[in-house]
Amino acid sequence: MTEPRSPFPSVPAPTRTAVILPWSGGPQHAARSAEARLAEIGELAQSIGLEVVHRAVIHLREQRPATLLGQGHVANVGEAVTGNSVELVVVDAALTPVQQRNLERAWLCKVIDRTGLILDIFGERARTREGALQVEMAHLQYQRSRLVRSWTHLGRQRGGFGFLGGPGETQIEADRRLIGDRIVRLTHDLEEVRRTRSLHRGARERVPFPIVALVGYTNAGKSTLFNKITGADVFAENQLFATLDPTLRGLELPSGRKVILSDTVGFISELPTELVAAFRATLEEVAEADVILHVRDAAHPDTMAQRADVIAVLDGMAKDGAIDEGWSRRTIEVMNKADLLGGVEKVPVRPGMIPISALTGDGLRDLKAAVDGRISEGMVTVGYDIPISDGAHLAWLYQHGEVLDRMDGDEVIHVTVRLLPQDLARFKRSVPSRTAQG
Repeated sequence: MTEPRSPFPSVPAPTRTAVILPWSGGPQHAARSAEARLAEIGELAQSIGLEVVHRAVIHLREQRPATLLGQGHVANVGEAVTGNSVELVVVDAALTPVQQRNLERAWLCKVIDRTGLILDIFGERARTREGALQVEMAHLQYQRSRLVRSWTHLGRQRGGFGFLGGPGETQIEADRRLIGDRIVRLTHDLEEVRRTRSLHRGARERVPFPIVALVGYTNAGKSTLFNKITGADVFAENQLFATLDPTLRGLELPSGRKVILSDTVGFISELPTELVAAFRATLEEVAEADVILHVRDAAHPDTMAQRADVIAVLDGMAKDGAIDEGWSRRTIEVMNKADLLGGVEKVPVRPGMIPISALTGDGLRDLKAAVDGRISEGMVTVGYDIPISDGAHLAWLYQHGEVLDRMDGDEVIHVTVRLLPQDLARFKRSVPSRTAQG
């Protein structure tokens, strides 16, 4: 049985590459400048080792069904392709299969669109089984959408057997069927992985610690912050999508409270719809989080547009029921890369924002204190009379709560303690005869 052919085989690197930004100036482009968007697509290309030798913004009055670009623009890009010995053109737009085929014929080189490039990056970066499965799922969903009759090699008929679709099955039908079968298997495998993650969450609930999730635009510095604050060694580079797989580490806050810190995949504008669906599971830690740290690149010229992109994704998850609609009340905005602006005191912030430099460590003490405070806001203060002989429950309260006051009597110890709601419920279940007094 043959594997389905991909119209976009993996891009070899290094490859001499041109990045082209079709720019209409319409509402979809209102949030950021053409220069910033071109710089971003160039960084995306360079992040997987492509050699960008030509960049251009092409201003469009209208989109052409056959090539997206006008004839003059196609000719101009063709000259740049020839003059720079370009092997690959990345078009920062969504190309139809017909448009991609026609541009490849015009420029005599390989052409991919924004979605194809991001999928290649994700395919190269995923390390865990879950990440690899999700990437393959996204690739196949994208690949299936490209199987149209404009691809001449897929129009050939071949003889077949009954279990392969019958005589006369065309190659496009066979490829589509093989892709569909593989997607069914991947869906099953992903459900198994998600079940395993649910079991891990259940284990954490039995010995619960608050969860603090890092979210933010790609390359905002989440992994650098994660490493600095936990002493971990998660891969962190000054490149887009350095982290694709969720990572968890323990962290002790100034109060002595232990929390679980979760690093997640970076967001990006116009994330391919295939990846939005396939990578939903990597953001499950956000749904479980007691505190969300929205890490922003304070030095980036488009930091506000990047903020809007992250909020749009989280709002979309809330509408789908993947996270609760009150997620914003659990969020602290972390203005990172203060070192590029001259220090934390130089970062423009509003109340509730915490300026830091994950690289130098400046501001991390304030950040930890803010996380401590945010967790404390949701805690409940109660009083319990614990028999002197019941050292286990007394120790449990010290381990999971904040003991504010203690009065030792002859037979009982009265403690006033602050607990997270879930810990309070667990304690009440373990000692149903005791009731909170305050």
